[in-house]
Parts: sequence; C-alpha cells; structure tokens
Amino acid sequence: MKRIGIVVFPGSNCDRDVHHVLNHDLKIPADLVWHANSKLSAYDSFVVPGGFSYGDHLRAGAIAAHTSAADELKKQAKNGRMILGICNGFQILVECGLLPGALVANKSLSFICRWTTIRVETNTTAFTSLFSFRQRVKIPIAHGQGRYIVDKQLLKSISKKNQVVFRYCEGNPNGSTDRIAAVCNEDRNVMGIMPHPERAPVFGAADEASLIFRSLWDHLTG
Repeated sequence: MKRIGIVVFPGSNCDRDVHHVLNHDLKIPADLVWHANSKLSAYDSFVVPGGFSYGDHLRAGAIAAHTSAADELKKQAKNGRMILGICNGFQILVECGLLPGALVANKSLSFICRWTTIRVETNTTAFTSLFSFRQRVKIPIAHGQGRYIVDKQLLKSISKKNQVVFRYCEGNPNGSTDRIAAVCNEDRNVMGIMPHPERAPVFGAADEASLIFRSLWDHLTG
C-alpha cells in the first residue's frame, strides 16, 4: 500500500495536524517520520510540515536544509517522488535548492495569522489536478517569513514554465512577488505552499484546501 511520510524536524509544530487530516479526515495512510530516520526511501511521497525547524536560527529552514534528511529528500525528488512543503516546509525546500526563489520576512515585519483566499494558477500538477483552473480556495495563513521573492528574470522564467501554482487573490498579505503563494519545480513533482491546507478542515472550513492532498493521493494511486 502507498504511504506518505511526514518529515519531522526539531521545531516542527504542524506535523500532527497534517497527520490527523491525512489519516483521520481523508483516510490517506501517512506516518510521522523523524528527520534522522534512514528509511525515508520506504515512502512513496513526502510532506514537510510547518513550524520553526531548529528555531529558525540563521534563516527559516536553513539549518534543516543541511541535514541528511534534506539530502535524502533531494535524492527522492530526483527519483521522481512527490514532495509537498507547507510553510516552514516550503522554506526548507527553497533553502535546499529544490524550489526557486527565496522566502523572507513579511513586508509588514509582523507575524500574520488569519484567513485568506488563493487562486489556482495551474491544475496540471500532481498537487492540483482535482482543482478547476482559476478556482478560489479559502485557506489559513500563519507565518512571519512568508514573503516569497524572485527577481524579474526568475519571475519571467517560472511564469513561462508554468511553475506558479497558487496566487493570493484577496490582496497580498505578506508582500510576495506577483502575489505568489505556491510554486513547483520544473519537473512538477515538488511544490511549496505558504498557506496551510492542513488547517482548513481542522477549523471547519469547506474542504477545497484538502484537494491538494486528495490530488497528491490520486496521483499516487491512480
């Protein structure tokens, strides 16, 4: 049976939310996997959850990106495994070079925790295949360093290659370049998203955000 590994670092704090939503709400088999576990290759896909890995020392995600687990994730991505990074997980995937761009402090320099709405910019990834193109999704955000930035040249490149997966469509809560809320890699098997799809069903929202996980599972089992 296919299984998803939820990679847990010191300071991860959304790992149990992801585990609950996958196993309890969506009936998707998933395990919490400590980052030092050498058996990551036993899993068919990975979620790197939100939190404050290693206390966000240096930069958010920077220390986690230099662990053996990050090396293993890079190897698994190269082998075609699907990897989803949420919030701090997004930061880790950027820091270890699996995703383009950078994540820095919010433009307001304040921690933001509220609901927002994002829009599907491509539904041709394994993470968005069950969405409609341009579908709007209500979803929570909770971050202090969630501002995604790229220079003009890189923005042109990722836009041309259809790597922008979601954009904020009710303002721009953190000041991200071109209102980008999620991006994928060129091979389309790694995605980072700053909002929290695992928190939407926990707080009783409609299950549109859960389509990210459902799409991933549909890809794995289809």
